[in-house]
Amino acid sequence: MADPSKSLSEELQDDHVESRDIFDHKDFVQHLTSRPGVYRMVDRNERVIYVGKARNLKKRVGSYFRASGLTTKTMAMVAKIVRIEISITHSETEALLLEQSLIKELKPPYNIQLRDDKSYPYILLTDHADYPRLMFYRGSKSRKGRYFGPYPSAHATRDTLQLMQKVFKLRQCQESYFKNRSRPCLQHQIDRCTAPCVGLISPDDYARDVRYSSLFLQGKSSELTNELTRNMELASAELDFERAAIIRDQISMLRRIQEDQVVENQGHDADIIAAAMRSTGACVHVIYVRGGRILGSKNFFPKHRLATESDELLSDFISQSYLSDDSASTLPSEFIVSHTIADESALAEAMTYVAKRKIRLVSRVRGHRAKWLKLAETNAQESLSAHLASKQNSKKRFSELRSALGLEDAPERIECFDISHTGGEGTVASCVVFDAEGAVKSDYRRFNIEGITPGDDYAAMDQALTRRFERLRKGEGKTPDILLIDGGKGQLTQAANVLKKFDLGSLLLLGIAKGISRRAGQETLFLMEDEHYKEIAIATESPALHLLQQVRDEAHRFAITAHRQRRAKARKRSQLEDIPGLGPKRRRELLKHFGGQQGMQRASESELSKVAGISKKLAADIYEYFHVD
Repeated sequence: MADPSKSLSEELQDDHVESRDIFDHKDFVQHLTSRPGVYRMVDRNERVIYVGKARNLKKRVGSYFRASGLTTKTMAMVAKIVRIEISITHSETEALLLEQSLIKELKPPYNIQLRDDKSYPYILLTDHADYPRLMFYRGSKSRKGRYFGPYPSAHATRDTLQLMQKVFKLRQCQESYFKNRSRPCLQHQIDRCTAPCVGLISPDDYARDVRYSSLFLQGKSSELTNELTRNMELASAELDFERAAIIRDQISMLRRIQEDQVVENQGHDADIIAAAMRSTGACVHVIYVRGGRILGSKNFFPKHRLATESDELLSDFISQSYLSDDSASTLPSEFIVSHTIADESALAEAMTYVAKRKIRLVSRVRGHRAKWLKLAETNAQESLSAHLASKQNSKKRFSELRSALGLEDAPERIECFDISHTGGEGTVASCVVFDAEGAVKSDYRRFNIEGITPGDDYAAMDQALTRRFERLRKGEGKTPDILLIDGGKGQLTQAANVLKKFDLGSLLLLGIAKGISRRAGQETLFLMEDEHYKEIAIATESPALHLLQQVRDEAHRFAITAHRQRRAKARKRSQLEDIPGLGPKRRRELLKHFGGQQGMQRASESELSKVAGISKKLAADIYEYFHVD
């Protein structure tokens, strides 16, 4: 029955609100087109929360409402949808361009946000009629002149400017300073400027140096060197030996700059992009190559993401970072990526459209480009590890763990135990310690397990914990706030018995076991309370779960390392014998070349492959053996 106190318009308004909050996805998807286009997901506050593009709108939008296989974050987003708006396009490329335009305009909270607030730095050659200035520039390209870049950092840009001063001696002073000089400045006295401010160089000669600088900044070093060589020979033939000597020094300096980094294909521009993903976070590392030289690199860490695979992360990063009018003139001719991207051709076509020239996007490369890609991949993994272990990040995770476990105070110290052996041989238990500052490696301990049935993990855990808390009773070490056990209920029972024996029943006992799929992010957590096991759930994107995973992984790594060392010692043979394909002769050559095993551990793959008999594949295997996580 209708409420008599309400007017008809108010009743209709209430009906509209209720219907608006219920999204009938089955009916919507059923009548959806299969053409390419862009979709916008809207919440009850009329805010666009996600923008996506699709080759087939019906299939893509329908995938958000399937019964299983969605991540927690995706399900949270879908629960907020009250309406989906559709824009049909002629092609997938057109959809990609429209998607990025809408993301930049609407800034949806669930779209990936990788770019930082700062714009990239450039080198600007001003449009002064006679004596252009070479300068550092950051901001919108509203100033007249030629732009070179972008550069990965201000440091890399200023390094390049300093180099240009030494080789070509163009002025870098401000216009007000330039116009009011009556005598040469210090830069001229130290041979870093030709003093155009007081007319010590003619406009024609200065224009020649400007052209040389432009060739260098465009990466045309081979063309520049050849021209300088011809000019040097011409000056020498005309007996202008002073001029010839100046050009000779320029050529020499250019060759020194190029000798370590320039490869055969002079003028090659590329961005090498590698993605690293873990359940705890993601990193995109970009190496910038201009003219065959590596100018520098930069890390990006996503603030929000729905991507679960590295290729999705790369696709989102490239589309948001490079599909804009501002980047059109500075796009490199080639993008080298660490993973094959599903919409690779559409991305390349979209960038070609923006740049108005051919852009290549490749994932399978050889030679020097493969080395660049390997370097980017290594940097992405290492940068992600460093980011996850940062002190600030660690403090935040400890605070989140307090909330997740319902504790009154944030824990200050976590100890984690793990067991490692090979078929019961060389059993070792590890103990790693974390506090709010990160890993406390000085407090790490390992326990060689003796006197148990080989392969009995429960007995090994009992022995390790007993020895640990016997030392605590004697005053060695600190009492942890949380005791984390890598295992399920069986290991927790052993730990609880040991704690009871040492009157530490009040200590918080937590177990972390791999789930059915044994995949990161799907672990099962057990909390021991009043001699009962309580299974707890923490969201996969929660920093609290990320902290527990990190501590568990570190305990696992430390246990494996200790086990390998013990096993090698027990067998009275070299660790090198565990590396497949490394026979006595090759081991002898390696030890002779590096002077011992420590030298081998410090060597790179490239250095290892220089030893007689060591192939690149074997060098990679040796390097991986010594640097396993």
